[in-house]
Amino acid sequence: MQELINTLENCGYKVHLAKDKNEAFEISKTYIKDGISVGLGGSTSVGQIGLLDYLVKNENITLYNQYEAGITMDENIERRRKGMLTDLYVTGTNTLTKDGKLVNADGSGNRVAAMIFGPKNVLVIVGKNKIVDTVEDGFKRIMEVAAVKNIDRMNSKAIEMGKEPRHNLDNIANKFSYIKADDKDRIILVLVDEELGF
Repeated sequence: MQELINTLENCGYKVHLAKDKNEAFEISKTYIKDGISVGLGGSTSVGQIGLLDYLVKNENITLYNQYEAGITMDENIERRRKGMLTDLYVTGTNTLTKDGKLVNADGSGNRVAAMIFGPKNVLVIVGKNKIVDTVEDGFKRIMEVAAVKNIDRMNSKAIEMGKEPRHNLDNIANKFSYIKADDKDRIILVLVDEELGF
């Protein structure tokens, strides 16, 4: 693991290693300063470590929460846009390669766009199950694991709300990217020695 951390730091990432989701939560909280603005990218991992609930309940930050129940689609889109110009963008990743590339697919593209440019800093929660050897392995994992599980999750939610399930690979994974850190320490990785997310 130390070799991976060294590689990631040499690529320009700021890297933290957490032994479990509780430690990942404590590390992540250190980046949530009073008065900052925070954007969100779709991430099961952020929820699993308890960070999403913490952000929602934090009255000392400006959170652009597109997941708030009851908001209109127009408001959802507006919050996603505002989230891309925040002090801190909080998200997960589909995969991270051992040579330092974040490999992702999005439906709307706000998450991958924010990773590339916009927010002052990006905090990425990475479970050990997301680490792969190559970019090709990353895209393979997206299509065979992450996208399939996300479709199942979204369809289950649609059925619970009495809606027809409509998600397929085309509308959940139609914007692909792989990126490497640009400005030194702009992208902060919290590597968690547990399986998280999809």
